[in-house]
Amino acid sequence: MSQRVLVTNYKYNVSFEEYQKLIAQLAPEFAAVPGCIWKIWLIDKEKQEAGGVYLFEDDASLQDFKVSSLVGVVVSHPALSNFTLKERDIMEEISLITRAPIMQTA
Repeated sequence: MSQRVLVTNYKYNVSFEEYQKLIAQLAPEFAAVPGCIWKIWLIDKEKQEAGGVYLFEDDASLQDFKVSSLVGVVVSHPALSNFTLKERDIMEEISLITRAPIMQTA
């Protein structure tokens, strides 16, 4: 199976400092997600928007994550709203040329 990318975006309605404390508490749980190779946290302070880019080892891991209790906690948090989740395949050969942090498959 090939690796998959998940891109998320959402709004937060608390101060940036409060948001940062919230995600710092959740970061270890995201680090332990089965099949997630890495996550990059995104922020736009001016628009109070945040999100992430995730690399999953396969589609099954991504799909399991989307229905996990961790995602349930995040999407139901009162400080967060307007979620979008976009799944993408990786153009591996070209991405490796540009030094993407992906694992090369056969």
